[in-house]
Amino acid sequence: MIDQQLLQQFKTQYQKNDTRAAGHAVAEIGINAASVDLDVKRRHTFMFSDETPNGVITNQKQSGRCWMFATLNSSRVQTMKKLNVASFDFSKTYTLFFDKLEKSNTFLENIIATADRPTSDRTVTFLLESGLDDGGYWEFATGILKKYGNVPAEIMPETANSENTTVVNRVLSNFLRQFAVELRQLVADGADEATINQRKDEQLYFVYTVLVKAFGEVPETFDYSYRDKDDRFHRISNITPQAFFNDYVGVDLDEMVDLINAPMMGRHYGENYSFHYLASVHEADPLKMVNVPIEVMKEAAIASIKDGRALWFTCDVTTMSHRQLGILDPDIYNYEETLGASVKLDKGQRLEYRMSTNNHAMTLVGVDLDEEGKPLTWKVENSWGEKNGKKGIFSMSDSFFDEYVYELAVPKQYLSEEVIEQSKKKPILLDVWDPLM
Repeated sequence: MIDQQLLQQFKTQYQKNDTRAAGHAVAEIGINAASVDLDVKRRHTFMFSDETPNGVITNQKQSGRCWMFATLNSSRVQTMKKLNVASFDFSKTYTLFFDKLEKSNTFLENIIATADRPTSDRTVTFLLESGLDDGGYWEFATGILKKYGNVPAEIMPETANSENTTVVNRVLSNFLRQFAVELRQLVADGADEATINQRKDEQLYFVYTVLVKAFGEVPETFDYSYRDKDDRFHRISNITPQAFFNDYVGVDLDEMVDLINAPMMGRHYGENYSFHYLASVHEADPLKMVNVPIEVMKEAAIASIKDGRALWFTCDVTTMSHRQLGILDPDIYNYEETLGASVKLDKGQRLEYRMSTNNHAMTLVGVDLDEEGKPLTWKVENSWGEKNGKKGIFSMSDSFFDEYVYELAVPKQYLSEEVIEQSKKKPILLDVWDPLM
């Protein structure tokens, strides 16, 4: 029990410690600002021995679209080569439109599939609480790209609603919950499948109308004009979004393997993992992540970067990172000096005990290798605009890669036959509230 005697004991003990200067600094400028380790800051020179091309820095603004920004920003490197341009940008609004429509369909399908359970069931509760959010994975993006393709950013530009998705997410989530009541009632009343699906399609039409108003109509075909690096004019006429993505990216999305590094209890290297009820495009290939040692990830990443291929990856960007400096380093904050202690959990424990989460996707576009070919730092293209990091570029220490990078999508050509075979295994389905989610 906390009583006055215990409080007095704490006060006396604290005053005996020579921590007043640290306390003043923490109170005046905040815990992290007071804890920045200047020696670590100096180690990040933002110079890298091997780099891929990268386009202009993008800005997802007040939206959770990092996963689609990272996917399209890694894909556009190939487009820049094919078009012979210094920079290029895909439309994230186009992808967002179809992600919202497809997620709405998946939500309603999941509601129908679980309609025989009470709303207090943990899965149903999760579905209703989640509603329609911005989050996503590599497979979410590839499912949309394979089905719908994409267009240049100029063809379907950003809107107020794509740059700040808060309201459209809340409005559509509430309508979806209302639709869930209707569908669950139809199931309870014994309605046949055709009746239920007809009502679901009517609900989806409403979602479609809201998305058109929020993001604009999506083009079926379009024309695109540009000048290449040699100042030569080009025009691509009457092309579909699917044909444009296939012709001017040329990346076989089916040849990519989604790797994770999750060294936690109950998760074994060589196994594939997926999640119940988690998808954007309902009928697309499911999320499938093969758990591998971190060294496998890094070897594949280095080989890809040396080949000029940028890579999609995810990490815990909220822990041990400095947004303004653009530094990702587990030693960037010296809490030992300011707080008197630091957390000592390992990577698996941080996942299991919900201290760390897989919460942000970015693009790997470079690495700094030492004389022996070992990585020192990694060049990261973020999607938070040019005011963060070094004009939008972040420097990630190799130790941060070890501790806080969780997922990496790489072409099969940079992986061993053993890992490729492991990726073909049937995935183990996890609950949607699992720490890896």
